[in-house]
Amino acid sequence: MKKLRSGYTTGACAAAAAKAAALLLVSGTIQDSVEIPFPDGSRVRFNLVHSDFMDSEKSAAMAAVIKDAGDDPDVTNGARIEASVCYQKKDMNRGESLQILGGVGVGSVTKRGLAVPVGEPAINPVPRKMIREAVAEALVEGNGEEEHCLDITISIPQGVELAKKTLNHRLGIVGGLSVLGTTGIVRPISADAWTATITASMDVARAAGLTEVILSTGRTSERAVQEHLDLPEEAQVMMGDYLHFSLQEAARHNFQKIHLAAMWAKVMKGGMKIPQTHVRNGALEVIAALKFLSGLGCSSELLQILEGSNTAREIYGRLLEQGENEVILRVCEAAQDYCQEVSGIDVIVYLVDASSTIVAMTDGEV
Repeated sequence: MKKLRSGYTTGACAAAAAKAAALLLVSGTIQDSVEIPFPDGSRVRFNLVHSDFMDSEKSAAMAAVIKDAGDDPDVTNGARIEASVCYQKKDMNRGESLQILGGVGVGSVTKRGLAVPVGEPAINPVPRKMIREAVAEALVEGNGEEEHCLDITISIPQGVELAKKTLNHRLGIVGGLSVLGTTGIVRPISADAWTATITASMDVARAAGLTEVILSTGRTSERAVQEHLDLPEEAQVMMGDYLHFSLQEAARHNFQKIHLAAMWAKVMKGGMKIPQTHVRNGALEVIAALKFLSGLGCSSELLQILEGSNTAREIYGRLLEQGENEVILRVCEAAQDYCQEVSGIDVIVYLVDASSTIVAMTDGEV
């Protein structure tokens, strides 16, 4: 199997662009590439796609980097990350000599619970630190001085459109993307970005004063349960395939109730105590599934009917054909038992079909 290639976070790209712009501003020299420090002490060189002054007075400079996320399916892969830098007069009220601002395509935080305060551009703490360290290097390399008051504006020209492909609106990040990254490096097909979003979603829910959340495996199941419960938007947490992680995070956030929304294959995996429900982490083997159903009390006659099924969906279809709604409910209850065991929280499991209809639930009638 081909080894997947790592890439760099939006925050690292922003730091590189900021350093290049700062170097141009203080030294007058256009850069082709710049090297910046990473949180682990390593250094990485970035190529620039643009570096120039923004006005005839040469009082502001701008540089840009194209994000390379490696082999990770990141929506920002290939996006242009820009940084502009300009001088500001020293002002004791500024608080910081290097002030980081959000430009076009960088979202603003509108809900409490995130790592950045409400009203600030959605540029997380580690990227902010990387940007400041990179610009501080530029000041020393450019003219040997560290004392400058600069405004550093990070922009992502495609950010507004790209943000529509993310869950940023759910977190209260509006008007563009968030600038993320804790290491500067994007690991291909990494769980880090998804689990970070799960945690951030729960942070926002708690900050909104909520005591219960909807954990869903996808938009179809989430929509059905949200329409049924009509909870605030902040209650919706898209967990994807990270069942065990999400249950533990819900416990850590001290929620009192979990509404678990999923389609059949994911519910069945929950009942079978498979902690990560993506197919690559635990393909639902029919033999194991039938053994599980036998343990729930299915008759030998029904198991014979189910034999030969190729997928979980086919098992479900045969159960429906036989009118075995009670067995379907028992599977949901087994998933409920597992979720409550992991989280220590009251859990209601909702089985949703492809038409976004709740067809079974473990607490009351549909």
